[in-house]
Amino acid sequence: MADNSNLRFDGRVVIVTGAGGGLGRSHALAFGARGASVVVNDLGGSHTGEGASSRAADVVVEEIRAAGGKAVANYDSVLDGEKIVETAMKAFGRVDIVINNAGILKDVSFARMTDQQWDLIFQVHVNGAYKVLKAAWPIFRKQKFGRIINTTSAAGLYGNFGQANYSAAKLALVGLTQTLALEGKKDNIHCNVIAPMAASRMTETVLPPDMLASLKPEMVTPLV
Repeated sequence: MADNSNLRFDGRVVIVTGAGGGLGRSHALAFGARGASVVVNDLGGSHTGEGASSRAADVVVEEIRAAGGKAVANYDSVLDGEKIVETAMKAFGRVDIVINNAGILKDVSFARMTDQQWDLIFQVHVNGAYKVLKAAWPIFRKQKFGRIINTTSAAGLYGNFGQANYSAAKLALVGLTQTLALEGKKDNIHCNVIAPMAASRMTETVLPPDMLASLKPEMVTPLV
């Protein structure tokens, strides 16, 4: 395993969507600790997409600042990706890294799935990632630097009972990543996708407690 203990992001600005808890929180704290200015985006809704609250993002911002880092909160939906990027530009004057982590679940068998349950998952996972990246892309091209991490899952790669909507949306992000990696190469824009398994509000609904205990988000963040 490569030693990244000296890896620093001073002067860089990172956007982490869905950063109020789980993997997103872990990513945001780590980047903040390594010198990056962090935009902590979280709508503050439930893991099924209901509700909204500023508290989730605020707590993470407070944690980063308390540790001596720089961070601002953003409470917009990823479907308003341009507003998230605008927050970064207003606060820090640039965007260098986008981590598309935000996601929700609507578990239901395909036979019982409604159009609304299908569409909502695609809105958040696929259209949300698209909207954030579409707003950041011209900035990346102009400055000849951009780093993108998209998040797929084992459900996307292998399928999972009751998650036809989620599986299809997650695999779509793999195709998006592959293409953006090709198109961004000439402008020093690198795009990667990870398929993590970690304890979160989403996985605690489908995994047993003993397994969750060994799947800490902090074990995924070093890869990111």
